[in-house]
Amino acid sequence: MTSTELDYTIEIPDQPCRSRENSPTQGRKEAKPLVILLGWGGCTDKNLAKYSAIYHKRKLLELLFDYEVEKEPLFFHVFSNAGVMLYRYVLELLQTHRRFCHLRVVGTIFDSGPGNSNLVGALRALAVILEHRPAVLRLLLLVAFALVAILFHVLLAPLTALFHTHFYDRLLNAASRWPELYLYSRADEVVLARDVERMVQTRLAQQVLVHSVDFVSSAHVSHLRDYPAYYTSLCVNFMHSCIHC
Repeated sequence: MTSTELDYTIEIPDQPCRSRENSPTQGRKEAKPLVILLGWGGCTDKNLAKYSAIYHKRKLLELLFDYEVEKEPLFFHVFSNAGVMLYRYVLELLQTHRRFCHLRVVGTIFDSGPGNSNLVGALRALAVILEHRPAVLRLLLLVAFALVAILFHVLLAPLTALFHTHFYDRLLNAASRWPELYLYSRADEVVLARDVERMVQTRLAQQVLVHSVDFVSSAHVSHLRDYPAYYTSLCVNFMHSCIHC
């Protein structure tokens, strides 16, 4: 993938919603939501495959326009701060770009995010991304990243704040009003639980339908690995509730 390409995965589930099995509308065509997975920093298709299995049948973003499935409900599953950073710009496109503003987003799941500025957490996340690099190179890159981050915070942050809003602050005041599910853990050493909980409380105060689950002991983006059945049921049930909300 070149630097100008966007890495994305979209899943279309084929499991019908149980709440509609015996409803008067049973004979109608069942809505099939498009689920867009926005991965964490350093993740691969292999990493996301276990999440893709929740939603079934991989598709491509071009289907949104080539086959008119933009008429179907759209659902986001966002991982860590890397996914949240991308999601922030997706929200802006949905609100400002003529090609996307008519899409019908019905809900978003946040896994291990969003988190506010956290240098220690960022270093831990970068260490995971670089874990297969030689030890000396990994150490040099971590030190360089820390120095640049500190320099940016001290010298440039006050200037950039004049024309650029931090992604966490942007999401605190997002105009979106579809339901949100936050899956996090107080054991997460990359994204602090208090950052997620602050986001939850703020969005609730804005009359957004918000659900949150603290997995307590699972590490960063490891909730599915540690609690596969529970995690899957949370995602599928939330998705179905959003479609028929």
